Amino acid sequence: MIILSLGGSLVVPNGGIDTSFLSAFNTLIREYVAHGKRFFIIVGGGSTCRHYQVAAKTVLPDVPDEDLDWLGIHTTRLNAHLVRTIFRDIARPRIFDRYDRQEAISRYPILIGAGWKPGCSTDYDAVYLSKQYGAKLFINMSNIDKVYTADPRKVPTAKPIDHISWKEYRQMVGDKWSPGLSTPFDPVASKLASEIGLRVVILNGAKLDNLKNALDGKPFVGTTIGDTETADFPIP
Repeated sequence: MIILSLGGSLVVPNGGIDTSFLSAFNTLIREYVAHGKRFFIIVGGGSTCRHYQVAAKTVLPDVPDEDLDWLGIHTTRLNAHLVRTIFRDIARPRIFDRYDRQEAISRYPILIGAGWKPGCSTDYDAVYLSKQYGAKLFINMSNIDKVYTADPRKVPTAKPIDHISWKEYRQMVGDKWSPGLSTPFDPVASKLASEIGLRVVILNGAKLDNLKNALDGKPFVGTTIGDTETADFPIP
């Protein structure tokens, strides 16, 4: 089982739904399914999430964080339903929207998930799935090529990182979640990933040739988070 945390910014960037990306992603994933690979694809909220959260805060400046999170969760479900529809002939008919119970999944080569509960992003949901189902390969499909030592848009001297331990990464991003937080990997998800010893690849999911390299165990552009002595991925 391969877990893909599909950033909502790839599905719904600021310009609207990216059907070109979705078409190419559909073709790529089906190629792997044809060779016996299975995927859990957890879909984020993207710009739709932020538009709703900004609207809510504009009308009600003191809107509680829990309500903002629920807005985000429902946008992930909308995006997840879109992705499930694209894979409707080979995907589980119902999306996953809670992760505290194991379900029979062996019938389907593709399973689609969305947000679960307030207090975290879909990164956490994807890590929780890794824990539940023992996934060996976890790829976070973001809109950045690598993790940097700081935000390169704000700090011109920020340097790209090829590999970093969970301890070092968590020192960079902290432990606190807030609705709409933009980090390469959710702090709450990072805590759980660290606890279960998960290794995570973060790469630019829009560059599907690079994603293919990662899936094939070939050199790729991205950042691996995990123990240094186990940085290489076994390809399931």
